[in-house]
Amino acid sequence: MEMEREGQTRTRLIVGLGNPGARYRNTRHNVGFSCVDLLAERWGIAVNDRRRTTTLGQGYRDGLPVALAKPRTFMNRSGESVAYLLARFGGRPADLVVVYDEMALPLGRIRLRARGSDAGHNGMADIIRTVRTIDLPRLRIGIGGPGTSGSVDHVLGRFSDDERPAVFAAIGRAADAVECLLADGIDMAMNRYNTDYNANPQADAPA
Repeated sequence: MEMEREGQTRTRLIVGLGNPGARYRNTRHNVGFSCVDLLAERWGIAVNDRRRTTTLGQGYRDGLPVALAKPRTFMNRSGESVAYLLARFGGRPADLVVVYDEMALPLGRIRLRARGSDAGHNGMADIIRTVRTIDLPRLRIGIGGPGTSGSVDHVLGRFSDDERPAVFAAIGRAADAVECLLADGIDMAMNRYNTDYNANPQADAPA
């Protein structure tokens, strides 16, 4: 019974990846930050506790303790932030949900996985090196490929007016997927949210 009680009270750590600072705000690489911001708004959690590597906020979702976090390190040093969070909360890699951008996914698609490689994403690669396992939940938000531009210019660029409705809808679905994962488990969330989504994204765009 003691082990069960400990498992029930573990803090789930939702970490959105991105680069800090106004220069990178609302870039493609920062959609993980945007998802955390949306969850913070929905759950009434202030993400304003500034630590050396991380800005975070704590609260509850359906009685479950949660922490929302945005690294203060640059993307390729995201592992420092995750290491701090795991140490502070006594967590395991399985307690994480890492949310980040993915060029290999079409714009607006999302994919949730319980484990896997970094697939070339620098932030995820640094986290895997730090925690020494690929067994950690991750939620990827599609930003589309770079086309004729380089990958660095692509991920550090901002979305066009035509792209924004699909992006807003994808961030909303990503937040929904995190909520489903917490309430019903990752298998249910994957079954529900890893399907293609063809609804009109304009309906989910902010006024």
